[in-house]
Amino acid sequence: MPTNISSIQEKIEIDDIRDGVIFLKDGGIRAVLMTSSVNFALKSVEEQDALIYHFREFLNSLDFPIQILIVSRKFNISGYLEILEQKQKEQENELMRIQASEYIDFIRGLTELANIVTESFYIVIPFAQVEAKQLTPLEKITIATGFKRSSTSDRKKTFEELKTQLWQRINYVLSGLEGFGLRATVLNNEELIELFYHLYNPEAKKRRL
Repeated sequence: MPTNISSIQEKIEIDDIRDGVIFLKDGGIRAVLMTSSVNFALKSVEEQDALIYHFREFLNSLDFPIQILIVSRKFNISGYLEILEQKQKEQENELMRIQASEYIDFIRGLTELANIVTESFYIVIPFAQVEAKQLTPLEKITIATGFKRSSTSDRKKTFEELKTQLWQRINYVLSGLEGFGLRATVLNNEELIELFYHLYNPEAKKRRL
């Protein structure tokens, strides 16, 4: 039975992705930060306590919600094995060919015994149109009747104002994360599309190494 593409799209809340901003069908916008991580278990007790304290202070300082997302992906190393097999065929030294074959068998066996996964950490920062502090009557009507129904100039003006306020939140979160040793970057259009593609297509989570 063929998949009903239109019915699937209706269930996805994303309306558009532009300028590193996710537009939702309800008029809200989102930005996504990809962050580094800290190996908490390797820290001393004092360092762990300090991290917990700074993280708690960071969360308490927020006057808006955030979402913390952890994505685990299984590596697909078939591409890597294909490269090794090609190198093995090109190798003229018989001993090197044997060693390459043994290495390929070792890697293949290792991946069969244990799942090799990578974890990525994200922070989703929201902003709703109704949160804007200085909306004009026309913009308030736009919110009520739908963002797409307004003129191009009105949509552009509203978007720029919302994006400015969203970026204020982004900069605040970036600064807070730096306070306890985490680095973060804002995902661009291509990175956002790739992220959601994998989230909505679980079978595509296997990445080629």
